[in-house]
Amino acid sequence: MSGATHRGSTLPTLAGALLAGLIFGIGLILAGMSNPAKVLAFLDLAGDWDPSLALVMVSGIAVTRVGLLIGRHTGRSASGEPFHASSHRPADRRLLAGSALFGLGWGLAGFCPGPAVVAVGAGYLPALPLAAGMLIGLWVRRPAGGAH
Repeated sequence: MSGATHRGSTLPTLAGALLAGLIFGIGLILAGMSNPAKVLAFLDLAGDWDPSLALVMVSGIAVTRVGLLIGRHTGRSASGEPFHASSHRPADRRLLAGSALFGLGWGLAGFCPGPAVVAVGAGYLPALPLAAGMLIGLWVRRPAGGAH
């Protein structure tokens, strides 16, 4: 059954993605990023600032950087698929507006997308409106023709 595919992905690739997602979710929970109070304390630079999430972010950036370097060098992803890195483009109005909305949502809700999904999965019902908003945003901005 290793040849089974779903939208061009092999079953081992999908299983690897599931495993990576589970590890990522567990890491978010262990780091406290699924706790909105901890996230809001990190964002509160003028008050009782909690810098511990900066270590989580720096660690994520470092791991991503290593993956990008390996992918660019080999031309393949960890699953063996061709590696496609995004191109560098200058910031435009859409990027700046999206960044501002992301930051506003993060500050108001205490969640960014990954931890919001983890919180909903863990049964934290106050995260449901944010998750619903993310799904609506994804649906509104889906690629033309419904491609994924």
